[in-house]
Amino acid sequence: MNKTGWIIYNGNLQSEKFIDFAQMLQEAATRKSSKTTIYRNNDLLTFLSSDQLTIKNNKDKELPDYVLFTDKDLYLAKQFELLGIPVFNSSSAIEISDDKIATYQQLAKHQLPIPRTIIAPKIFVRNDQNPAYPKLDSIIETLDFPMIIKEAFGSFGEQVYLIHNEGQLKQKIDELQGKAYIFQEFISSSFGKDLRLQVVGDKVVAAMKRFSSNDFRANVTAGGTMEAYEPTDIEKKLAIQATKAIGADFAGVDLLLDPHDKPLICEVNSNAHIRNLLECTSINAADDIIEYILLQLNEVDPNE
Repeated sequence: MNKTGWIIYNGNLQSEKFIDFAQMLQEAATRKSSKTTIYRNNDLLTFLSSDQLTIKNNKDKELPDYVLFTDKDLYLAKQFELLGIPVFNSSSAIEISDDKIATYQQLAKHQLPIPRTIIAPKIFVRNDQNPAYPKLDSIIETLDFPMIIKEAFGSFGEQVYLIHNEGQLKQKIDELQGKAYIFQEFISSSFGKDLRLQVVGDKVVAAMKRFSSNDFRANVTAGGTMEAYEPTDIEKKLAIQATKAIGADFAGVDLLLDPHDKPLICEVNSNAHIRNLLECTSINAADDIIEYILLQLNEVDPNE
């Protein structure tokens, strides 16, 4: 019996790229004879009572065999898991990926190469208090200028700042009072360029190199360009290790290159959009993602 699935995206975000990602996955599922329904997360109500735990919706009476979660609504994802429904990626993987601090902690735990990073101490902001600074001398001595400040939560290269001196450092700390963020070593050899490797299960299915001529970030969304790329065995291994370190089934892994062209993990994106990757490489990672999911559910012959 063919498996049914729900594909969930964030209905509050207006950009077409979010529904586009969901539709790419649905089309791939159809090619594998798996019937799927696309839902906005705000069309599904997480219902709890003393004698019931369920999902309320107006379309399907039956819950699906699996859920493909392209959103970050962790409570909704967890609700499906509590109901015994496999979720790809899991709520835990999405939660870690969404939080860059948690991501770097997991990568460091697994001794994977990352830029040197300092987590900003958590503070509580009160209007009658002056800004609280961490030990700036120690941060500057450890990381030097220029350095990166990166908010824990953000997407598409946003909420990432290049800091050139102590004045800019203090100004940005003042602006971020009450938010979670990190101080990080700036990899100057990777200014305006990085690698995006799409991992599915135990393999890298596609990769591209991204460039920007006028920004230290290479994100295509921020105006960067891209070209198909054949990663080295070391880069492939590292991307797969990074994906597994956060517990994801699939992810877009961004790598920086140090002055010796050795890769460093920049980010692990559990909900990486794949349209640009398709346009750049002609490889549709949605097919690999669906095949992987159905294989986990014993719906696909691995030798097919």
